[in-house]
Amino acid sequence: MTAQRSVWGETLARLSVTDERVIVLDGDLATSTKADTVAKQNPKAFVQVGIAEQNLVGMAFGLATIGYRPWLSTFGVFLTNRALDQIRMLVSQTKVPVRLCAAYSGLLNGSSGKTHQDIEDLAIMRAMPNMTVLAPADEHEARAVTEWAAGFDGPVYIRYARDAVAPVFDADYEFELGAVHTLRRGGDVTLVSTGVQASRVLEAAELLAAAGVDAQVVHLPTLKPLEDARVLAALEGAPIVVSVEEHTEIGGLGGLLAEMFARHDVSTPLRVLGLADAWSESAPNDFLLDKYGLSPERVAERVRALL
Repeated sequence: MTAQRSVWGETLARLSVTDERVIVLDGDLATSTKADTVAKQNPKAFVQVGIAEQNLVGMAFGLATIGYRPWLSTFGVFLTNRALDQIRMLVSQTKVPVRLCAAYSGLLNGSSGKTHQDIEDLAIMRAMPNMTVLAPADEHEARAVTEWAAGFDGPVYIRYARDAVAPVFDADYEFELGAVHTLRRGGDVTLVSTGVQASRVLEAAELLAAAGVDAQVVHLPTLKPLEDARVLAALEGAPIVVSVEEHTEIGGLGGLLAEMFARHDVSTPLRVLGLADAWSESAPNDFLLDKYGLSPERVAERVRALL
């Protein structure tokens, strides 16, 4: 297993050699986000901006207007909170091709605590007009998403996780915007997830199978733009749909499914599993995942309780 941040750094270093428009702007976190891979392999494609996230976005906007394809390297929480006004005014409203790379997303930087954990980023960025919002499931999808975003002519927010998870895709996986992936078939309940939580949900489905519950698992790497027809087709016939996300229950994956169900008058019961409306805390990653009901064991327990 390889961490998404490592795959991102390696892929971007390779892309920067073949495309001189690629430039990485870092917010003094390159050794954590692995943007230092670019700095080491192709120094001319790397700019250290320092702890100045608003300037990070402003510089990226300026570079985009003269033909560069900027990639921003920092923790997700600093993009979606400290630099939100600049993202709104300079990136979203102008539609420039800036890639907002949100490292250390969700709970998987447990020792940093609630100040550095971004559990509301999807709700914030999904509400941003013109913004494409992506959350890859594993190392292979992280590589494919990075390659795809390099050629996309518009603003992109990508949620990358700090720690490695069990892969759900093969090494030859290719990303397609709006694609819906059924990772496991089952007729008792359909579990929908996004980002690295999809790997844990797949493990939870195996635990449910051992308990006699046949769960289908669906992964949505694209949270915006959402292709309703594809999602509805994947969920067709499900007796109950349960969304599971490493994010607040408000405004994320569960919210977008509820909105879609309302748009199309879908009567299938929908339940949302995520973090409750409260701040997270500082603790080891596995402890936090278990406490907030997102470990495979706890997801299986919560689904069984719902059924």
